[in-house]
Amino acid sequence: MAAASKRVKRGFILGKFMPPHAGHVTLIQSARALVDELTILLCSLPDDPILGETRLGWMQRLFPDCRIAWQSRPVPQAPADDPDFWRVWKRVVARHHPEPIDYVFAGESYGGDLARHVGGLFVPLGGRILNADPQGVGGLSSSAIRADPWRYWDYLPHPVRAHYGLTVCLHGIESVGKSTLAERLAERFSTISVPEYGRAHCETHGTDCREADLMLIGEAQQAMIEAARPWANRLLIADTDALMTAAWSQMMIGYMPDQLLCHRKADLYLMLGTDAPFVDDGTRVYRTPEQRDRFHRIARDALALPRTNFVEISGSWDQRFEAAVAAIEALIGQNGLKWPEAA
Repeated sequence: MAAASKRVKRGFILGKFMPPHAGHVTLIQSARALVDELTILLCSLPDDPILGETRLGWMQRLFPDCRIAWQSRPVPQAPADDPDFWRVWKRVVARHHPEPIDYVFAGESYGGDLARHVGGLFVPLGGRILNADPQGVGGLSSSAIRADPWRYWDYLPHPVRAHYGLTVCLHGIESVGKSTLAERLAERFSTISVPEYGRAHCETHGTDCREADLMLIGEAQQAMIEAARPWANRLLIADTDALMTAAWSQMMIGYMPDQLLCHRKADLYLMLGTDAPFVDDGTRVYRTPEQRDRFHRIARDALALPRTNFVEISGSWDQRFEAAVAAIEALIGQNGLKWPEAA
């Protein structure tokens, strides 16, 4: 006789996840351990401060073994908004979760009302139910995080950190101190820096670059930056990006490929002047004052064309460092953020 098939146990979670934080993550991971299938219904409105599409991508990356559904059409947000509130939401849940629900998971008391209308047993998970750990995971609030994301950095999943972090990119021609300054800034702000791919490429394959080489250099540089974003401590320092590769392209092949101008831009570019002592380390391409002046003008144009936010920096090595720190601190303040003392 064939053994009876095991009944699938299904769970359901509803939320805005704006943004998802450690409280959401621990609740969902706990719920996932209790069921065979877990459906997460993300609800958004057109005027939400974080786009629904952005949050949907986050949730899909964070919980690949869950069914992530998205309610993007406006619906009443509270029973007082509509006398048919629960009837509307019962239809919404049934559309996204047509199977019977065994458990309704939530970190707040509304889960009980939801379970009574859509079926399933309410399972109150998380610290907020009992007001446990109010200074930690149990006290997290998405609205408080949106107001001051850097304060709650340790409680943000990596995709959300990439959203709230700032990127500072150094920009300038050869031998103006980009690599050294990037390292000093990363140490100053207790974060990481992304090195220059182009140098490694040219040391490996030579400096006689064609368009295909330059496109690869720009794409690889941007890929390294994007991969590093979630690991930065609020602030990511990039030695260079595709806009500098565009300047190299103008010098080497006479034009800037459009693809190099279309990548995600840094929040701030530090344009380093040519008044630094020239050091020929064996990989320099443009050595004469005339070549360097022309290259500098082209590099500046590469920032001006897409209307980036940039600050020009010159002077001694220490003066450059101090000016860079001041520009970064101004950027942080302009974005309504604060650098935590313990960060």
